[in-house]
Amino acid sequence: MVCVIWFTHMKTTIDIADPLFRQAKRLAARRNTTFKELVENALREELSKELSNASATAIRTHTFRGQGMQAGLSWDDWSSIRSLSYEGRGG
Repeated sequence: MVCVIWFTHMKTTIDIADPLFRQAKRLAARRNTTFKELVENALREELSKELSNASATAIRTHTFRGQGMQAGLSWDDWSSIRSLSYEGRGG
């Protein structure tokens, strides 16, 4: 027989400056929640921002005496963009 136990919570200890801790406890009380929930929600929000920033990589575009991307092209069509970039240059 195999027994698998999944832990859904982990206990940890963190050092928080006393004034920040007191401020967070008061905020949790005003929101009718616990300090733990307040911290978990703040961590979720920060992690979510980090993930969305990593997945939304911005492409910086530059034109030189032009009007932007050539008509009929799309940023999703890299093979066409590459072909046009190297056209006449042996690529």
